[in-house]
Amino acid sequence: MNILIIGGGGRENALAWKIAQSPKCKKLYAMPGNPGISEFAECVADEPILNFAKKNSIDLVVIGPEASLVEGLSDELTAAGIKTFGPNKAAAQIEGSKIFAKNLMKKYNIPTATYEIFEDVTRACRYIKAAGAPIVVKADGLAAGKGVIVAKTVDEAINAVFEVMEQKNFGDAGNRIVIEEFMDGEEASLLAFTDGKTIIPMIPSQDHKRVNDGDEGLNTGGMGAYAPAPIMTEEIIKKAEEKILKPIIAALNNEGITYKGCLYAGLMIVNGEPKVVEFNARFGDPETQVVLPLLESDLVEIILSCIDGTLEDQKISWSNDSAVCVVLASKGYPQKFEKGFEIDGLNKAKSLDTLIFHAGTKKVDDKILTNGGRVLGVVAKSENIKSAVDKAYKAAEVIHFENMHFRKDIAHRALK
Repeated sequence: MNILIIGGGGRENALAWKIAQSPKCKKLYAMPGNPGISEFAECVADEPILNFAKKNSIDLVVIGPEASLVEGLSDELTAAGIKTFGPNKAAAQIEGSKIFAKNLMKKYNIPTATYEIFEDVTRACRYIKAAGAPIVVKADGLAAGKGVIVAKTVDEAINAVFEVMEQKNFGDAGNRIVIEEFMDGEEASLLAFTDGKTIIPMIPSQDHKRVNDGDEGLNTGGMGAYAPAPIMTEEIIKKAEEKILKPIIAALNNEGITYKGCLYAGLMIVNGEPKVVEFNARFGDPETQVVLPLLESDLVEIILSCIDGTLEDQKISWSNDSAVCVVLASKGYPQKFEKGFEIDGLNKAKSLDTLIFHAGTKKVDDKILTNGGRVLGVVAKSENIKSAVDKAYKAAEVIHFENMHFRKDIAHRALK
């Protein structure tokens, strides 16, 4: 098959690495791709995707970024007869609008935090003062994983409302907001494959959202991840399947929406019970960078079964190992940061039995330069979390670029 991956981040690098291993993959393209992806795929300049797909006899398109899904790329390609992995526009609302997702969960009794919706700053602030803190403020629309503010005080929450709704820190995504109760528990990510009928969870992982050690500082798109997450016991995975994953697919079907692709459930485990923090309509990043290295089955076969509606026939096998990803970021991320710094030590790091997934890099002449907030994901796989952590940090230490920043405590909860 000729396969095209849409996107150019760490998630897409992990997808390219895994898809390239499939005997079904004859030729792999990525648009726009990045220097890490170019090791597995031919990176092509942005052009109308449908044109490119027709011109190059593309058999399968795998969509990475949420914005493309929310804009309806999956619908456009599917209508043209091209097999596409990623939910249609109606299904992608589950990530594109937090209000859509919350209202759906409320209607179908899927466990999540209690919430209120606001379009008016004054009413939102009045509600916060009455409810007290800690409390969570969320922009309704897409905000690259950064539109959530966990406010520890009432003042922080009110500031968040002004930043989102008045100052438009997240653009139109903040025209409406969700204010919800703070859930005190441990967070985990459960990604799942679904063909719209059957839903099969992947190995559970845990992301580290905060920029600094000890889970301090601003929320980011993710500073690292590990899998499996010990908090997600067999019992809790079963509960998540029965109370969240199966019901949400059934709820969407009931609303006339068929969801095919990867569904990401961000969960909070409160007293042994999973509750939904958020849904994403695609593979998580950096979670994908630790989940896919543990997948032993052919990813392309699984993807095709999701598209064709035959997922229940798939036997998906997983490694018993653990995987850890340490994100190397630009100092200043998730706010202002400089880019264009040369990256040293990539080959040396790879020689230490690790995977280096590129998230924000570019190639100029023969040099790899920083080109984003999250620059690289250093991924190590080993028989347990502790040895995977040690391997990942050993490799991270040999990579250098100016203003490099990374957390030193990835997987700290698992190590406890």
